[in-house]
Amino acid sequence: GDPLLVKVNKITSTKTQLPYSYYSLPYCQPDHIVDSAENLGEVLRGDRIENSPYTVFIMRESRMCNVVCRKVLDKKAAKAFKEKIDDEYRVNMILDNLPLVVPIRRPDVENAVVYQHGFHVGLKGKYSGSKEEKHFINNHLAFTVKFHKDPLTETARIVGFEVKPFSVKHEYEGEWNTKTRLTTCDPHAKRAVTSSESPQEVEEKEIIFTYDVEFQESDIKWASRWDTYLLMADDQIHWFSIVNSLMIVLFLSAMVAMIMLRTLYRDISKYNQLETQEEAQEETGWKLVHGDVFRPPTNFDLLCVYVGTGVQFFGMILVTMIFALLGFLSPSNRGGLMTAMLLLWVFMGLFAGYSSARLYKMFKGANWKSITLKTAIKFPATVFAIFFVLNALIWGQKSSGAVPFGTMFALVLLWFGISVPLVFVGSYIGFKKPVKEDPVKTNKIPRQVPDQPWYLHPAFSILIGGILPFGAVFIELFFILTSIWLHQFYYIFGFLFIVFIILVVTCAEITVVLCYFQLCSEDYQWWWRSYLTSGSSALYLFLYAAFYFFTKLEITKLVSGMLYFGYMLIVSYAFFVLTGTIGFYACFWFTRLIYSSVKID
Repeated sequence: GDPLLVKVNKITSTKTQLPYSYYSLPYCQPDHIVDSAENLGEVLRGDRIENSPYTVFIMRESRMCNVVCRKVLDKKAAKAFKEKIDDEYRVNMILDNLPLVVPIRRPDVENAVVYQHGFHVGLKGKYSGSKEEKHFINNHLAFTVKFHKDPLTETARIVGFEVKPFSVKHEYEGEWNTKTRLTTCDPHAKRAVTSSESPQEVEEKEIIFTYDVEFQESDIKWASRWDTYLLMADDQIHWFSIVNSLMIVLFLSAMVAMIMLRTLYRDISKYNQLETQEEAQEETGWKLVHGDVFRPPTNFDLLCVYVGTGVQFFGMILVTMIFALLGFLSPSNRGGLMTAMLLLWVFMGLFAGYSSARLYKMFKGANWKSITLKTAIKFPATVFAIFFVLNALIWGQKSSGAVPFGTMFALVLLWFGISVPLVFVGSYIGFKKPVKEDPVKTNKIPRQVPDQPWYLHPAFSILIGGILPFGAVFIELFFILTSIWLHQFYYIFGFLFIVFIILVVTCAEITVVLCYFQLCSEDYQWWWRSYLTSGSSALYLFLYAAFYFFTKLEITKLVSGMLYFGYMLIVSYAFFVLTGTIGFYACFWFTRLIYSSVKID
């Protein structure tokens, strides 16, 4: 007998990627529209949760044929509905934190049901015998609320919220008033709506909105009520992708082990016995460049900035994944993932400042304040600029996906109020620490780099280096893209964590292997090359995103296309910084290791 609150959320479309608030369409409205408080993540996703005119939800009391209201559409309202039907918009609602779903039977499997999020605003169709396509609106909603009874007390909890939408041209006798009975849907005459036999067209006429509420007992326990929403049909693909990636990792690890053991062991023992032998004059390979290998590169301040940002990213992703693995960020916590990532990014500023300052001091850089400021501002400013332009585009479309000015201000406040000071604190600590000594002394005069064979040309080896890290993650990437752009839940963080570890290992190993080949051919300029080698996988990520756009998405609007590529550009940039930093640190560790184990006269 308790009243239940049904809330309406944004209306969404995978064709335009622009969400709108429910009341931007001329639907029936309650007397007062009350906006629910949204968290940061929800606002950024474009969720707008408001109360609804569906008020006759009384727990465990089924009621048929409730009239919401009667609307007479004018030209503008009819046009608004038609546009949204053309773009295949869906209406999202929430009851007791559960999203509304439409159950659809799968023809290939018996008794199998696929759940679709939200119901379509309407559909396009033709009357038999006519050529003209008409728009029909779903104006009758048959809701089913599933509940689970507590065997001890007589209370129950809601475990499911489903709807079957119908389009029905309602009829009634006489004049319309609040007490009018419909002849097309009357609980007293046992007339219920079971099909869309005579559908309701969208035109400049009246539309009567109605709904049924039915309660069904269910065996699903309250704790596992999200399981039906999160059914993954294809976890075999994920296992396949992980096995595939592990093959790459094993292959690379074998290569690294070979280099380490064979070459280093042989080379070092040979170098260290040189004193006794006559061929001391002729040294080959990486030993020759020992006097230049730790010479600071050109633009080393920029390298420090990028490495610091990468560390910040790595920390954010690692902690987010651990939280997600422990189940703090399940999809039932709307916007939780987004909020967590933003806050973690801000707090990881500490590590960004620290690592960029340590590196800068090692390069004997003098003005640490400028480097700190760049670390704190360079990456976020680039992302913020792209985000600002995209937001202006969304705002121009009057979509609810546009981030309001208040939230924008809150983001800037987070950035300058918490992130920037933390970067300075980290950088101060990093600068106070004594610098690591180089294992070998650097010569005064740089030696000449001999001509390199074509396969060791920087551009070629950098592009080759990005293929393997990308190959390790691209199947998982497909699922992530699908969950973002086709509005499905992504929650298999266990798989994602394994794939992330594989990505880290692959980036590190491919960089070490290519770095070793480069040093062997007496090219000592490895600092930037190591960053770009694994970072180039971001280029493949962006190309894959473009491929996905043209093969999987049905986006036709220019604005929506710009949105897609704008966001994917941000993602690729972040991926570049992350993978580049991993590669750089692997190479940094590798060079220090091999040069510290050699006797140099």
